[in-house]
Amino acid sequence: MNSQSLFLLFVVALVVIPGAYAEDTPKVESELRPESVGSATDENLVAREEEAQSADGFSVKEKKVLEDSFTKFEFQAEVGRLMDIIINSLYSKKEIFLRELISNASDALDKIRFQSIADPSALGEGDNAKLDIRIELDKDAKTLSITDRGIGMSKQHLIDNLGTIAKSGTSSFLEAMSKGGDLNLIGQFGVGFYSVYLVADEVTVTSKHNGEPQQVWRSSSDSTFSIADDPRGDTLGRGTRITLHLKEDATEFLEEGGVKNLVKRYSEFINFPIYLLVTKETEVEVPLDEEELKKAEEEEAAKKAEEEEAKKLDGDDVEVKEEDADEEDKEEKPKTKKVKEVSKEWELLNEQKAIWTRNPKEVEDEDYNKFFKALTKDFEDPLSHIHFTAEGEVEFRSILYIPSKPPADMFEKTNAQNNNVRLYVRRVFITDEFDDLLPRYLNFLKGVVDSEDLPLNVSREMLQQSRVLKVIKKKLVTKALEMMRRLSEAEEEAQENKAKRAESGDKAEEKKEDDEEEDDEEDDEKAIEEYKKFLEAFGKNLKLGVIEDPKNRKKLAKLLRYKTSHSKGQYISLPTYVSRMKKGQKHIYFIAGESEKEVETSPFLEKLEKLGYEVIYMTDPIDEYTVQHMDEFDDFKLANAAKEDLKFGDKHEKKQKEKKEAAKESLKGLISWLKDLLKDQVEKVVVSNRLTSTPCVVVTGQYGYTANMERLMKAQALNDPTKYNFMAAKKTLELNPNHPIVNELKKRAEESPEDETTKELAQVLFDTAAISAGFSIDDQVGFSKRINRLLKQGLSLDLDAEATQETIEAEEVEEEQPAAASTDEEEAEEIDADAAAPKEDL
Repeated sequence: MNSQSLFLLFVVALVVIPGAYAEDTPKVESELRPESVGSATDENLVAREEEAQSADGFSVKEKKVLEDSFTKFEFQAEVGRLMDIIINSLYSKKEIFLRELISNASDALDKIRFQSIADPSALGEGDNAKLDIRIELDKDAKTLSITDRGIGMSKQHLIDNLGTIAKSGTSSFLEAMSKGGDLNLIGQFGVGFYSVYLVADEVTVTSKHNGEPQQVWRSSSDSTFSIADDPRGDTLGRGTRITLHLKEDATEFLEEGGVKNLVKRYSEFINFPIYLLVTKETEVEVPLDEEELKKAEEEEAAKKAEEEEAKKLDGDDVEVKEEDADEEDKEEKPKTKKVKEVSKEWELLNEQKAIWTRNPKEVEDEDYNKFFKALTKDFEDPLSHIHFTAEGEVEFRSILYIPSKPPADMFEKTNAQNNNVRLYVRRVFITDEFDDLLPRYLNFLKGVVDSEDLPLNVSREMLQQSRVLKVIKKKLVTKALEMMRRLSEAEEEAQENKAKRAESGDKAEEKKEDDEEEDDEEDDEKAIEEYKKFLEAFGKNLKLGVIEDPKNRKKLAKLLRYKTSHSKGQYISLPTYVSRMKKGQKHIYFIAGESEKEVETSPFLEKLEKLGYEVIYMTDPIDEYTVQHMDEFDDFKLANAAKEDLKFGDKHEKKQKEKKEAAKESLKGLISWLKDLLKDQVEKVVVSNRLTSTPCVVVTGQYGYTANMERLMKAQALNDPTKYNFMAAKKTLELNPNHPIVNELKKRAEESPEDETTKELAQVLFDTAAISAGFSIDDQVGFSKRINRLLKQGLSLDLDAEATQETIEAEEVEEEQPAAASTDEEEAEEIDADAAAPKEDL
């Protein structure tokens, strides 16, 4: 029987028994692309059906050959169980499949590139030599395909790589999972491919390895897979094409915009270009067909007729010259129209390169700034950056940036995960959701970390809870502080240069060219301005670090800046303060308050100013919290000028102590009297060694809240009152034994201790001292009355004098009441009248 007879017999079989054919090959008809197939009586119908391409690129004829030649295999039992875990519980995000497939494609491209070094012919020529990854979407067929020109796989490779897991310990892992083990603590297995079953019902893998026939692998996530030689022959040249037949609930991955975002999120820095076949609409001009042209001419003729008719009706006698009419006739009639043309083209998705893999010496500042903007979607250049490679037990590369502005919600989301640092493994994005990769006070830093051998769990989504992350965290913190230290040192050096120029005036110590000197001044101003900008944005973060990071407390303390009593409005560092301490000074003095004006006029500083000691002004609400965790700096104790028992360390301390004891004995009676009078308000009354011009001052104990701290605690909306009561300031009244007010009060207290005026004067003296110290007064009404009595005395008024009161006669009140009543009666009558009136129909 010849070939023609066989073909006719085959056609008859298709027509007579279509049900049997459909049962044998249930998916062929459903996978045909929608196209015009002509009428049922077309003699070429069967031929066209056999040539039509299905969703995975096979014609019906090729598909039949493929189905007949498929060899079925069963998945290794461990793979089947692992697939069940992956599909049902392991991956928390379906989108991970795309990252895994692109990562595998990148690995395949790396392998062929490495192989081509020893054997250049392995790379091939033409399109085969172009190492790239291409993604195609087909909404009609609901398929997503990824093609690479990597090393490809032979039949045995497909069996080994996709049908088994050649990793030791897999059985143990699966055994642990079946017993309820922790899915987050899985070792590093090559199971990323199986994530495709999160979104696909069926997967077809077409692969071509050099020197081997092209193979087709197919599976539907059941216990079997099939492999056959590709009946189309060599269509890939070399590489692998994976086609996913997406589930109904995974059609979101057929949207071009969604796929672009996923590639940019997870695979933006892959070494090889990634292309997406996108649909573009463009407007083009095409010639009109005969019918459209005829219709356009008719419309134009009708329009002209209407215009002429309108002119006649308007009585327009303007004659149209023959020349003008001829010119109008000569005008070209529209012969084209604009239509939207749909075309397909390849769009590159990963233009940005991973600059962290390059040598820092080869990267320009402009490149770093450009990368920062691409990474963070920020519009401004960063303040600073650091690019480094860590070596040792964990090797990784990293770039960290300090942005120019803090995020608006930096301190609002205190318990939220930090997603400013992105973790990559071999340029493949893994995660940016960390609980503690960076400490909370460094949550403003942005950057990337890329490791070649970081241990991951099986889904690559969550890192193992091991000391590896702790090692990375320690290194990142060290490098971040180094970056800030460089900014700080540049600012201090610039301040020193500025001070030298100010001292020398017009005469420079070294003769320089004018342009060079101007450049130096500009560099210094830039360094000062950059660090000022950094502190304004992130100064609170540094102070928070002093509180929370005891290991790096000393490094962080050096980065802080404060105004002082000697700095003339400029900010200085603690090392600068220490460098200009007076001889014999044993403490670093500071005072905390609400504003600079408040602290610089505080009576606490009188003795310190007289001795010429510099005092640090702390006006940030977090400052006093910070100092509580920083007892000393460079072996010098920090002393709060608002607390009792303030030491000055001056050479006359012994002599001052003798004077203090003598004054204490002299004021013994007054001290005892004041203790009884103010027993509910102060803990003790002592002689002061810090006052020079103020009669008295209220200070607090060494371990209690100062007035500033008390104010801050009261201002907290969620403050615990019991804690506040426990730490409430224990007030101490310090008296200046040399002040005339104190001496006069002593005299009156001894002469008439029960005199009310003397008691009131003493109470006013205490209240004013408390106010000047920053405390709030409990009895504000009593304080106001006492001040009013003092004003009367100062104005020589009678203490019992009262304001004159305007009297209202009883008769006037009685007359007003009936009037008010009549008004009420009138209003009531009006309301009743309104209620009785007929209502209009709505």
